[in-house]
Amino acid sequence: MLRFITNEKNHKFIVPILSVLFGFIAGAIIMIITGIDPLEGYDAMIKGIFGNLRKFGEWIVASIPLILTGLAVAFGFRTGLFNIGVEGQLIVGSFAAVAVGILLNLPKFIHLPLALLAAGIAGGIWGFIPGFLKARFKVHEVVVTIMLNYTALHLVNYLIKLIPGSTNTETVKILPSADLGSDFLSRITGNSRLHWGVIIALLAAIIFWYIIERTAFGYELRSVGFNPDASKYAGMKVERNIIYSMMISGVFAGFAGAMISIGTFDYGRVIGGFEGYGMDGIAVALLGNNSAFGVVIAGLLFGGLKASSNAMSLASVPKEIGDIIMALVVLFTAMNYGVKKLLLRLRKEEK
Repeated sequence: MLRFITNEKNHKFIVPILSVLFGFIAGAIIMIITGIDPLEGYDAMIKGIFGNLRKFGEWIVASIPLILTGLAVAFGFRTGLFNIGVEGQLIVGSFAAVAVGILLNLPKFIHLPLALLAAGIAGGIWGFIPGFLKARFKVHEVVVTIMLNYTALHLVNYLIKLIPGSTNTETVKILPSADLGSDFLSRITGNSRLHWGVIIALLAAIIFWYIIERTAFGYELRSVGFNPDASKYAGMKVERNIIYSMMISGVFAGFAGAMISIGTFDYGRVIGGFEGYGMDGIAVALLGNNSAFGVVIAGLLFGGLKASSNAMSLASVPKEIGDIIMALVVLFTAMNYGVKKLLLRLRKEEK
């Protein structure tokens, strides 16, 4: 068993697992220091996820946007870009889906796909802006995307209030024909808010994997991110591929917005600040090692930590403990070089 763990070929998935384990151990130490029984804390966490069918459904609901934002960040990472603007792309995608869901009255087989398409296009357009500025004028994408996050937040808050029937805090409900909700999924999960977005998130992960790992287009995107000069010398269109990378990343984020606005909820919301999906997406991508399968697993893990926060509070465990564990997991993930060195040392001692 130790030989399997210390084998360098297995580090790709062993290191993230150890990062999670170390994060939970560190979380237990913090609970002990603050006078909380870690066994009770983790028992409450598990019951908050698997305690009944409804909690299980809410766990999946919390994980869906995290998987999609994780894919958005991971796509940027795999192509040499740091898309820190996922939050803004999610916000504009959310608004686009709601706007189509309220303002158009179409049959469901047209209306729902159109709302999702609008969300993806809106996120893609928001991703196009930093991609174009980087490709054309060498403006760093981190600076532009941070600024666009705030632009998206305040612009969408303004536009929501212009939709007929909206109040200062929310829109009217979207039409049922644009709703991702599912009576079937809700019924089999104890009347949770589980919706068809779970299928979209899994399909998005498959598309991510196929583009990156199985297409010449994906190879070009990765090549440009790894070495733009060599790629240009090889005849690849570097500027175009930078723009495409940011747009595709934005599309994933736009879909994440739709999962919230026409999935978890059925109306648009005026929000006072960022809800953290973009930052959580970075954590999910890092823990998932920027791979499609890894992002899905990491999204489910972080979704579980978020979904179980209320159950932990009821058990007198501060819900912030879940956020602390998430931060610790990311910290140990970022320290993957140190974890690898530890494994290599164990391997030498084994010999």
